[in-house]
Amino acid sequence: MTTDAEEPTLTIDELAARGGVTVRTVRFYGTRGLLPPPVLGPRRVGHYGREHLARLALIEELQHQGMTLSGIERYLRQLPPDLSAHGLAVHRAVVASWAPESVETVTRAELKRRAGRPLGDEDVERLVAMGVVRPADGEYEADLGLLRLGVGLLDVPLSQEAIFAARKVLIEHTRAAARELSQLFRGEVAERDARDVRSLSAHMHPLVVQALLTAFQRSLKEELGEWLTEPSEESAPG
Repeated sequence: MTTDAEEPTLTIDELAARGGVTVRTVRFYGTRGLLPPPVLGPRRVGHYGREHLARLALIEELQHQGMTLSGIERYLRQLPPDLSAHGLAVHRAVVASWAPESVETVTRAELKRRAGRPLGDEDVERLVAMGVVRPADGEYEADLGLLRLGVGLLDVPLSQEAIFAARKVLIEHTRAAARELSQLFRGEVAERDARDVRSLSAHMHPLVVQALLTAFQRSLKEELGEWLTEPSEESAPG
């Protein structure tokens, strides 16, 4: 499998197989402009990369959520044109979070196919540490909505201890935010009809998730920017 910086290496048949769709579907998405054209190699054979695979997964997730092709086109047009495979995976994770948890029990071979890349024992252990998969009697319970994002994090140089610590921090703070937001919304809709409450909940869920993601991305960018611009001990004046 390629990295974001490498040349695309997947044929259309391989892309379709890893994306769980047919070649005809890939070609259809291409004609609608949902997938960018492949890179033409020798003998004008088209080759696809990680961005194509990640975008295909996002399209399939949007369709799974009931979005029409026109809606998907509008959604994709709003994304940055140079969005990386990891960025696309983040968007897919946000979209998947709108729906109930999608946990399936899969074999090791099926987990590898869904991941779209080889998975060694250490890779699987890291996915378990992230809470993306759980061992289950020789198979694995996989949260398919988070699998792509977890796979994208496999190449990040973090120890399992750091992953556990980061997961604990994220769970604690997101639960606290969810609790406070829930209390705020309950107060807002306390006097409304039950039908209005359900409608508000259905509309607010994806909006709140997107807002939390955006706010977190901005805050993390600011924190990392300050960290990277701080003078090191060696360069600091004595």
